[in-house]
Amino acid sequence: MHTVQKIHCPNCGCEAERHYITESQITRTQCPACDYLMISCTRTGKVIEAYAPGILARR
Repeated sequence: MHTVQKIHCPNCGCEAERHYITESQITRTQCPACDYLMISCTRTGKVIEAYAPGILARR
């Protein structure tokens, strides 16, 4: 099953989409406005892949 939810992007605030992909237990959040992407495991909550332009990583 694949469910799509409209949300506000956590990076820029524009309209984004969150895809819940049940078969692979993955949640994918993406924003076409700023190219934000986060893929995480639905079961564990661990981030698999993330890309957030404009957000600096802590060192």
